[in-house]
Amino acid sequence: MEKLKKNEQENKLKNEKKEEQKDAPAREESIDEKLKISQEKLLRTMAEMENQRRRFEKEKQEAFEFGGFNFAGETLTLIDNIDRAIVSFKSDESLKNNKDLNKIIDSIEIIKKDLMSIFKKNGIEPINCINKKFDPNFHQAMMEVEDQNKEAGIVVQEIQKGYMMKNRLLRPSLVGVSKKSAKKADKK
Repeated sequence: MEKLKKNEQENKLKNEKKEEQKDAPAREESIDEKLKISQEKLLRTMAEMENQRRRFEKEKQEAFEFGGFNFAGETLTLIDNIDRAIVSFKSDESLKNNKDLNKIIDSIEIIKKDLMSIFKKNGIEPINCINKKFDPNFHQAMMEVEDQNKEAGIVVQEIQKGYMMKNRLLRPSLVGVSKKSAKKADKK
């Protein structure tokens, strides 16, 4: 019994010493080391804050420049509808005999001109694509048109005008692209 009690006491002492060793730090950090660690943390924090400030500044600038991006995209349908109205009036046989038709069309074209002027002031420009090489960054091919006079991949028809806003694509041009006919391709 006594041996058991002695063994238990010895084990308790060993466990207490182990716990004391765990609680005590491996070594005391000197003041210089603490200062160095604090300076590194401060420098990292300052760099992080500067990066965050730059990010916020960039986001603010983009919000200012492109805040109306969605609105501009939605207003493009106005131009499309004005163009359709002009074409519709000019091709309507029952209106061709109307002496006021040209006044109506002129009025609509003045509205279109004013709207295009507002777009231009806000950095919205149409994409010129006819007779240019097809570029998927600015054009969306809707069909291929056989054309022996043009090189393959040239835009020959514009279905819907595309627009840019301050060097950012607002809407791609919907286009028809030239291709060589199958008969001539077989001969080659």
